[in-house]
Amino acid sequence: MRLFLKHFLLVLFAPTLFAQVQEEVNAPPTIKSISFKGENDDQFPIVQIGEPIFLEFDDLLANEQDYYYKIIHCDYDWTPSQLLKSQYLSGIDNQRILDYENSYTTLQPYSNYKLTIPNENVGLKVSGNYLLEIYNGSNDLQFSRKFIVYKDLVKVGGVVKRTRDFSFIDEKQVVQFNINAGSFSWVNPKKEIKVAILQNYHWPTALYNITPQFTIGNELVYKYDQETSFFGGNEYLNFDTKDLRAPSSAISHIEVEDLYNHYLFADRFRAERPYTYFPDINGDFVVRTLQGDDVSREADYTNVHFSLPYSEAIALDDVFVYGKFNNYALGDENKMTYNETNGMMEATLLLKQGFYNYKYVIERDNEVIELNTISGNFHFTENSYLILVYYRNFGDIYDSIIGVGSTNSQNISN
Repeated sequence: MRLFLKHFLLVLFAPTLFAQVQEEVNAPPTIKSISFKGENDDQFPIVQIGEPIFLEFDDLLANEQDYYYKIIHCDYDWTPSQLLKSQYLSGIDNQRILDYENSYTTLQPYSNYKLTIPNENVGLKVSGNYLLEIYNGSNDLQFSRKFIVYKDLVKVGGVVKRTRDFSFIDEKQVVQFNINAGSFSWVNPKKEIKVAILQNYHWPTALYNITPQFTIGNELVYKYDQETSFFGGNEYLNFDTKDLRAPSSAISHIEVEDLYNHYLFADRFRAERPYTYFPDINGDFVVRTLQGDDVSREADYTNVHFSLPYSEAIALDDVFVYGKFNNYALGDENKMTYNETNGMMEATLLLKQGFYNYKYVIERDNEVIELNTISGNFHFTENSYLILVYYRNFGDIYDSIIGVGSTNSQNISN
């Protein structure tokens, strides 16, 4: 009897014991230009319950194949929650994406797919972390993306300060914030409330498990320095290919073969150079074209050529062109190679027409990614910070999100 009970409890709690942390899966080379946003056009959707989110992507195979979507609800640590699908979804997921069209008048053929949630088949019932998965007709996972659904129950205010650590005073930014409960009641906020802080909507930068420094009435105050600090980085580089035939300040010349080829001016190491402000969109991209009215179907693909002088700082390590255009993935497609003829690191990326932000990052042999060795760190850099407030009351079986705050380093102070 005791052995049976032990096995029964193991089966009962197995989903919790062995739950896997859900990470975003990046798409194969044939799927490009994945845009996943809410109405506020952030780099990933952060919406209140009932507000729409929009997914759009291109399939370069252009054979109108079937794609399906699934939705997973996750807890604070991005493990699947204990909720049943019927508890967090109204309707049914695992539906086929029906909104798709083929490209029109483009040199590169592709099929464009669009999905809106909620739709007539499915809606979301509760707040929290979510993962959207896209499968092909063979039920193979093609890619996945995280998104956030929240209820606006508490108010979050934040500011960005220069660090008090003199070793990094010119390189780091510190996020200080408070959470005001208002009419929302909590009993033990140090256990019931959790927060996550992200820089530029980029999940790998997220800081977790930060407890309130102190409490004033119904307000939680987080006035840390080192615990909530981020390296400032530098403004992203950019280029614009909305006009296929016109060079620009970033594009040196254009050649036409099977596709258009846009050659960017060679970039340079910026870590030792003075900081220079120029507006960016914090790593994001925007598809646009002057060659048609329907951007989704008439924007063409071009080969964009990047180059960076080789330096001893790179040594034998790998260098990648880095940005939201491929969800910050490090793969063979955006890996640079050394050209012995001109001494440059080079890469060629197939990208849809539009405005793109990018930077160069280094991956060391020990798989450490150095985001700012080439571009540098400056406390002046304009960065956006997102603050997510999670709540789990005693007896709850999932983490909800009860508030969202944001702040920007543009008005950084000492």
